[in-house]
Amino acid sequence: MKSSVAVIGDIDTVTGFQLAGVKINKVVKTNEDAENALDELMNEEISIIIITEKIADNIREYIDKKIGSNVLPMIIEIPDKPGPSGRDSDPMGELIKKVIGVEMVK
Repeated sequence: MKSSVAVIGDIDTVTGFQLAGVKINKVVKTNEDAENALDELMNEEISIIIITEKIADNIREYIDKKIGSNVLPMIIEIPDKPGPSGRDSDPMGELIKKVIGVEMVK
């Protein structure tokens, strides 16, 4: 499997990742756009999908349904321009627990 990275986010986030060299990206404005972008990327050989926390929170059920128990593509949620969402859960910790079966303790 070819290893690629893709970004789903607002224009500012996507532009930043483009400047860093990420070539596969989707600028989204609505939840429907985000779901369609995720579908398109799931059909490509993408290993990592970076998505902003705000967008991921808005389509959480859809992400969970599409990814299921699959390890790839790995979904990494990052803060967008306004900063972290301040939620109680830790998606990265949950991902590590899902992948390696060990909970990371702070």
